[in-house]
Amino acid sequence: MMSLSRGKLNTAYTVNSVNTDHEDIREFLFTLGCYPGEKVTIISKLASNFIITIKDARYSIDEDLAKAIMV
Repeated sequence: MMSLSRGKLNTAYTVNSVNTDHEDIREFLFTLGCYPGEKVTIISKLASNFIITIKDARYSIDEDLAKAIMV
């Protein structure tokens, strides 16, 4: 298992868990549809920002959020 921040571009990953002590971060990711079993793909990385797709929708997240997503 690794964090999404270490993932490769244009590769589909399955979310295993959201690893964070902050409940607000966990709830935010769940509202995006990022929960265990869901597919997530990194479209691009720019500095410490990631563009990801979840359920055919694109989102911009920072590196801290990407590190919390375990794939």
